[in-house]
Amino acid sequence: MKGLAEGLQLPGRAPRLLFVHAHPDDETLATGVALAHHVARGDDVHVLTCTLGEEGEVIPAQLGHLEGAEGDPLAAHRREELRRAMEVLGVTHHLLGADGDGQHPSYRDSGMAGSAAASHPRAWAGVDLAEAAAAIRSVVDSVRPDVVVTYDATGGYRHPDHVRTHEATCRAVAGSADAPALYAVLTPLSWAVEDRSWLARHVPSGRGLVVPAVDDPYPSSVVPDEVVTHGVVDPSVVPVQVRALRFHETQVVVGDGWYALSNNVVSRLAGREGYARLDAATGRPVSEGAL
Repeated sequence: MKGLAEGLQLPGRAPRLLFVHAHPDDETLATGVALAHHVARGDDVHVLTCTLGEEGEVIPAQLGHLEGAEGDPLAAHRREELRRAMEVLGVTHHLLGADGDGQHPSYRDSGMAGSAAASHPRAWAGVDLAEAAAAIRSVVDSVRPDVVVTYDATGGYRHPDHVRTHEATCRAVAGSADAPALYAVLTPLSWAVEDRSWLARHVPSGRGLVVPAVDDPYPSSVVPDEVVTHGVVDPSVVPVQVRALRFHETQVVVGDGWYALSNNVVSRLAGREGYARLDAATGRPVSEGAL
């Protein structure tokens, strides 16, 4: 399995990578291993966040007053969570369409599919695709990455903001003069099965946590092994990923080798992430054409 920066011809400088995500915490949950790994290698690593996750479900009871409150105070709180997590990971952070102080994005969390938040005039999922792509392309053109990473066509688990992020990023890369390599986060089915088996053995019972069975349905980002052609396997950076995740306290509970979101469903922190090169014109993995 190849690495994300493998084969790049970059005389005299380290690879530059840009990870494009929809909300705070997505970057550390989905690509935290790659972020920490490439920073440790000395690469130039950037993260672009498209919204501040205003519709996130708050886990700690003492912070419950932030959820759904007038004026979106959750956005400011999650912006600080994000800042601290990016500090731990050691990456350069960009907020899409941020105002002069760099704190307020142009776009807002659209909520899950069917949410009333999708009707907000700034909802990211409802933004015209050409506008969304142009906003991302401005960052791509400024950063000039060699590698761009985002979600697959389903957004990983069909969240409307993730889907829009995928669509806009593909169009932005397709329109970039520098033509960076484009990748999507995807998990080989064999890894997903191994992870659920591990969770069943290691997650403590009696805490209301939900461990999916091996034969339960998998997220849409879990694909046949052969589709996943690239990967970052580096268990040594998991402690860095965990430290960053702990700053996303409104959204994530972190355990010993696992984490859970507000639905109490646990996932493994396995120190490995799969990726596939995308065709920017179609948004589909290039490897699918070889199957």
